[in-house]
Amino acid sequence: MSEPVMSTDPLQAGSLKTWFLELRPQFLLLAVVLVPIGTAVAWHQGSFNLAYFLLAWVGTVLAHISVNVLNDYFDYRSRLDFHTQRTPFSGGSGILTAGLLEPTKVYILGVASLFLAAVIGVYFVAVRGWGLLPILLIGGLSAYFYTPLFSRWQIGEPLAGLGLGTLAVLGAYFVQVGGYNWEVLVVALPPGFLTANLLLLNEFPDLEADRKAGRRNLVMALGTKKAGRLYTVLIAATYLCIILGVAFRLMPLPVLVGLLTLPVAFKAVQGALQHYNDIPKLIPALGANVMTILGTDLLLTVGYVLATLLGL
Repeated sequence: MSEPVMSTDPLQAGSLKTWFLELRPQFLLLAVVLVPIGTAVAWHQGSFNLAYFLLAWVGTVLAHISVNVLNDYFDYRSRLDFHTQRTPFSGGSGILTAGLLEPTKVYILGVASLFLAAVIGVYFVAVRGWGLLPILLIGGLSAYFYTPLFSRWQIGEPLAGLGLGTLAVLGAYFVQVGGYNWEVLVVALPPGFLTANLLLLNEFPDLEADRKAGRRNLVMALGTKKAGRLYTVLIAATYLCIILGVAFRLMPLPVLVGLLTLPVAFKAVQGALQHYNDIPKLIPALGANVMTILGTDLLLTVGYVLATLLGL
C-alpha cells in the first residue's frame, strides 16, 4: 500500500511540504469517496445527520493517514523501501529513505492519527451504539498491524478490502442509522473488492522486495499470472454485485450508473492478464485500476443521491 511522492520540486528535510507529502494526500481520495457511500444509503432510507457525516469523514481520513504513514515507517524499518521498484502507484514514498524526515517523528504522526480516529470512533459508540465497536476494532488493528504483522500472514489483501472498503461504508451507514441491513451489506461489498484489488495489483512491482522483507501475500502464493486472474475475478465480482443488487431490488435502479467505469476496468484487466511480468507495461493498468476504484465508489454515491432525489 505504498506509493511514491509525485513532485518534481526538490523537498527540504523537515519542511511543511515534506510532512504534507508524507501523508500521501493524493491517495487519501479513497477514504474521501468511501464515507459518502454509506451516508447516501442511509439518506435514501430517510436518515441523515450532517454533523455525524462530517465527523465520520474526518475519522476515516485520519485512519487512512495512519495507514499511509505507519506503512511508510515500517517499510523503512524493514528496509523494504530501499529495494522496491518504484512506480507512480507503488514502491514507497521515498521520504524516509531519502532522510528527509526523522523516522521516530513519522511513527508518532501515524500513531497520533490513529488515536484521533479512535477517539472519534469511541464517541460514535457512545452516541450511536455498540454495534459499531467490531468495525472499529478490526479497522484499528488492521491499520496498525498491517505492515509489521498481517502482511506476513498472507491476509493483507482481504484486510485492506475490509478496513478501507467494506467496513468504512458500513461504519458510515451505522452512525446515521444505528444499525445494519441487507441493502448496505450488499452495497459495501464492491468497495471491499476494489480496495483489495488496489493492493493486489500494486504488489506486482514490489514482488521481489516484499519477498526479501519477509512478506507473504497472494501474489507470492499464486504467482503473477494467477494473481492477474484473481484480480479479474474480483473486478467481475464488483460489477456483478451491482447488477444483482439492482436485479433483486436490494439497490435502486440508478445505482447501475456504477457500471460506467467498466471500460476503464477492462483496460486494467487487460494489463493484469497480459503484462503481469512486465512492470513498465503494467503501469497503465495500475493507473486504470485507481481510476476504476475511485470512479466506481464515487458513482455508487451518485446513484443513491439520484435515487433519493427522484424518489425511487
